Amino acid sequence: MEYKDYYKILNVSRGASADEIKKAFRKLARKYHPDVNPGDKKAELKFKEINEAYEVLSDPDKRKKYDTLGPNWQEQFGPPSGAGRRTYGYSGRTSSTPFDFDAGGPAFSDFFEALFGRSGAATGAPGMGTRGPREDLRRRTGDSIEQPVEVTLQEAFSGGMRTFNIQSTEVCPICKGTGEIGNKPCTNCSGQGMIPRNKRIQVKINAGVDNGSRIRVAGEGQPGIGGGPRGDLYLIISVKPDPMFERKGDDLYVDVDVDLVTMMLGGEVPVPTPDGRKLALTIPPETQNRRLFRLAGKGMPHLRGDGSGNLYARVQVRLPTQLSNEERSLFEKLARTRRVETYS
Repeated sequence: MEYKDYYKILNVSRGASADEIKKAFRKLARKYHPDVNPGDKKAELKFKEINEAYEVLSDPDKRKKYDTLGPNWQEQFGPPSGAGRRTYGYSGRTSSTPFDFDAGGPAFSDFFEALFGRSGAATGAPGMGTRGPREDLRRRTGDSIEQPVEVTLQEAFSGGMRTFNIQSTEVCPICKGTGEIGNKPCTNCSGQGMIPRNKRIQVKINAGVDNGSRIRVAGEGQPGIGGGPRGDLYLIISVKPDPMFERKGDDLYVDVDVDLVTMMLGGEVPVPTPDGRKLALTIPPETQNRRLFRLAGKGMPHLRGDGSGNLYARVQVRLPTQLSNEERSLFEKLARTRRVETYS
């Protein structure tokens, strides 16, 4: 079996980063794409080869196995069996690219088959549609992109729609993504094959989102290769700290000021919620400062599943100021009474 150096095929070093591997693949894919080289069998074989290399090196787990076994892969795996027409499928993390080769021609890498397995699905089998092998080879789903988004606690509590300006790229309509016209760099895209794309989109913010929550917006990522579908956009949520509420998971904590008389004699006080409503909280007589009250099910909505967390109200006594003569007299009388009770 032939050992293929995938790093050499993509013209990158063995220590190349994921971004370097992706850039190298895109550059070579534009150069050897069958649409750019119609009828050129060598270019088509080269395009298959760089696709094969990218499928391995773009996946961290498969790349690790490839790097570990290296040229000694023959000692770990025997040659694959079977003959005749073969179709191998590999499903990557963001795309699915089937490869279809004849047994008599340049086969899919035996090393790749032995190391990562192969499927016996034939072209036209369930899940693969009715496209021909050449069309399957050309089409590739575009890369997904991530964009950080900050929301307020009120938005995370209630949910709702938000409008975003997103930036990505699209295939240059002049050079069709090749970056060249007549062996010269395309002036419309400066030889990049892609041009900037700005778009306003409306996205639903689900109630209950938290730091690190991901919202998928289908089809708003990078364009595909060979007419393949665009990738997806993922909004990575961060919730802005709120001056009033403290969040712990799906529970909320809020400080509530209560006057001294209500703390001593009891009564009702309003408790705010992130959506602007007020809840009535009953304060029992002789409540101590900073006592915590639980309002069940009044916290953050659960992002996955029904129900909500709890809202905890921490009462803080609000002492009176600028006492009148009558109020001072009453406090002095209370002090004398309490002093007598203490020493009696």
